[in-house]
Amino acid sequence: MGRPQLPPPYPPPPERSAELRLRFAEEARCERPDLSALCLLTGASADGSLDEAGIDAAQLELDRLAGELPYRPGGPRAWAEAVRRLLGERYGFHGTPGDYQRLESSLLHEVLRRRRGLPILLSVVWLEVARRAGAPVYGVALPGHFVVGFGAAEEQVLADPFEGGRVLTGPDTELLVVGATGAPLDAAMLEPAAPLEVVQRILNNVRAWAAARPERSDVALWAVELALLVPAHPARLRYERGQLLVQRGEFVMGAEELDAYAELIEVVDESTARKVRQQAHTARSMLN
Repeated sequence: MGRPQLPPPYPPPPERSAELRLRFAEEARCERPDLSALCLLTGASADGSLDEAGIDAAQLELDRLAGELPYRPGGPRAWAEAVRRLLGERYGFHGTPGDYQRLESSLLHEVLRRRRGLPILLSVVWLEVARRAGAPVYGVALPGHFVVGFGAAEEQVLADPFEGGRVLTGPDTELLVVGATGAPLDAAMLEPAAPLEVVQRILNNVRAWAAARPERSDVALWAVELALLVPAHPARLRYERGQLLVQRGEFVMGAEELDAYAELIEVVDESTARKVRQQAHTARSMLN
């Protein structure tokens, strides 16, 4: 019997994957990285059926939605309400608990198609549509739940795209944070999230999804390889990549990555570096 068929989406072939990684790296190193472009390149890395026409169509859909927002509706609250009425009410973008079980919930092109997704991907839709229309908008990476902010700090209005864009009161926000962390809301949590922070968090979500499904090590591998292309990434991603390669039978490449990680951490943690080198040695021995 052959290996059981995995459910879609399926990653693209190696040549296409390599091209997408190159473009992702170039965009991530731009002075002003484009969030929608990075999210769509992530989606194409996950879904081999997303071609260039599909990427362009997704960008055009964001443009089209932005064109339906009213011209300068007013201050931050007016913007939040206008985007909620368009995306949450008219088009029905929202999330449900079941969306956490689907890889598509982390892929922008699928979220635009299904109008469902994780809080952070729904927030990307809010951000990209509102930004195109001229709104003072940004992402807010609350612990455990991503939302969208409108306006400067002194007049900040928060909206929750997962709840259809519901405008949050102060107690609502406090409750979200306490529920996720058990700790009170801190003002630093309300700071705007940079595009690369958003992308890294999306990739973290994908890696967590794949970690719960060992049969989808293919997903875990492309997600960690993209995360390694984000500037200032955690060094431990090298270790994770090495482990995944070994798990997938790429023993030589996996051992090389484990050795590289050991060299990185040797100065600060000699005992862990020694253990990682032993893992690399074990991986090489599997070839015999």
